[in-house]
Amino acid sequence: MSNLSKRSTVYFEPAIHQALKMRAASSDVSISELIDEAVRLFMREDQEDLAAISERVNEPEVTYEVFLNELKANGKI
Repeated sequence: MSNLSKRSTVYFEPAIHQALKMRAASSDVSISELIDEAVRLFMREDQEDLAAISERVNEPEVTYEVFLNELKANGKI
């Protein structure tokens, strides 16, 4: 935990907090380390999503109505 330099207060439902405590104890890490890793994974997923959106920026947009009409025309609905 020495790499962590900022503090923050986070509130959890009691059952979630208990699960975090149990997970931390069973994996020999602190709750802070678990949360830090979870947030890093969450942000990594966001970065991947943003990259995917950037790659598809030139694709034509299809409205919901057009999409439904295409499904009907293709016998899907």
